[in-house]
Amino acid sequence: MELMPDEHNNTPSDLILLDAEGRALVLDFCLFVLINVYCPNETSDARLPFKMNYHYMLQERVNNLINEGREVIVVGDINISATPLDHCDGHLASNAATFHDHPARAWFHNWLTPSGCMTDVVRTFWPDRKGMYTCWNTKISARETNYGTRVDYILVTPGMLPWIKHGDIQPSLNGSDHCPISIDLHDEIVTSAGQKLTLREVMPTDRDRDEPPRLAARRWDEFSGKQTLLSSFFAKGGKTTTTTSIDSQAPGLLRPSSSQVPAILSIPAPKIAGAVLMDLTQDPSPPDACELRPFFTSTSNLKSSTPYGQNQEQKSLSPPSVPPKRKATDPPLVKANKMQKKESGPTGQRTLAAFFARPLSLSQTSTATSDPPSSDVDPSDSLHADHQLALWLSGSQDLDASFQSSPSSASSGSKAAWSQLMAPVQPPKCIIHGELTKEYTVNKPGPNKGKPFFICSRPVGPGYDKGKGERPREEVDHKYRCNFFKWSAEVRREALKDKAKPPPKQQ
Repeated sequence: MELMPDEHNNTPSDLILLDAEGRALVLDFCLFVLINVYCPNETSDARLPFKMNYHYMLQERVNNLINEGREVIVVGDINISATPLDHCDGHLASNAATFHDHPARAWFHNWLTPSGCMTDVVRTFWPDRKGMYTCWNTKISARETNYGTRVDYILVTPGMLPWIKHGDIQPSLNGSDHCPISIDLHDEIVTSAGQKLTLREVMPTDRDRDEPPRLAARRWDEFSGKQTLLSSFFAKGGKTTTTTSIDSQAPGLLRPSSSQVPAILSIPAPKIAGAVLMDLTQDPSPPDACELRPFFTSTSNLKSSTPYGQNQEQKSLSPPSVPPKRKATDPPLVKANKMQKKESGPTGQRTLAAFFARPLSLSQTSTATSDPPSSDVDPSDSLHADHQLALWLSGSQDLDASFQSSPSSASSGSKAAWSQLMAPVQPPKCIIHGELTKEYTVNKPGPNKGKPFFICSRPVGPGYDKGKGERPREEVDHKYRCNFFKWSAEVRREALKDKAKPPPKQQ
């Protein structure tokens, strides 16, 4: 296996570093070996040798399995567009002529049929389908116009083709920048020799294995003896229950801690009832009847359920009985008390006019506080007072305006300057479409990170204007985003200059 040297002309001596990122998962299903991969992306030129060497390693692994007589299915993100039909800009003349000049695309093209041993199953069912993309750049809202690429594949060896029933993508499912792809398998097939095979027979799932498969993790040195058993995740942890008797504690050292809750609950029922009755005899003003009902109810339940002195430990761990709910026929004691308190207290605010009334003087305050508040208020008087307040406010607007002194020219100028400075920037219009632009913020690390800017608000699409250096002018489609760009600070400076200009003279 030949590997690509890096920028320093160094070739990897082993494949451990290529597999150090955990980009592959290998499963043996008897009928086939499944390899789920996430191939590296070419984020820079320095990353290209690692990407290519990973592809070479994947191809070598598949070839070794084929030499052993195994069928292989490779699924996942290959991060390569196989043909110009799988790329949003592949139909453009500047890309179609040199599409396979990239080393990754050239390798993938030679690995697929008819040049190689792997078959792109989904494309075989949709050979001429356009726009069958599986990945979109969500940062530029490319999914709105289906401006994407097809980089996710299901590749199979020739022996698996008779089992493939159908294959397709599911672009309507959101939640990621990729969409799912799937294939269906036949339940049974008939071989060329006339033998009938069922999927359940060739992929047994219920037979007992004496030994795990050779690809199991226990056969790997880095995982051998270090795996946690699955049963440990569902085992119950050891519970240590500490029950402390209340008799062993001093009366002054009781604390409402969790360890002493069972001890508090283990008080016999007669003691609780006796304590309540003793408090009633000592307190000349007993509490309300609704407050005593839970104590008597729980006491009676405890007496009727278990005799005193029998199975105290079990009773101490049981939760306290829940008091019964109040019925509709019960006397509304609490409501009556609330009504009495409400009637006995002050009447409070009654009209809207009091919010706008002038504060009382000292003599008026003493006079007002000496008089008791009247509880008999006619609703018509409140409405009349509100109506009078509305008329007074309407008539006093001109009077208040006349008493207010006009601000000085300096303060008005300062206020206007601050309002212009803090006002949001109005988005400019792009030159091509004449539409309002959209503001974004730079997130890429660098000197411009965090700076806002404006670009065309139209979505991207095939042939959108990337700039003269990246897109030939004859391939630009003005239906999509143009190359308008302007910093927000520049837009603000231009707006301030326009406001500072004197108005045109009227003839």
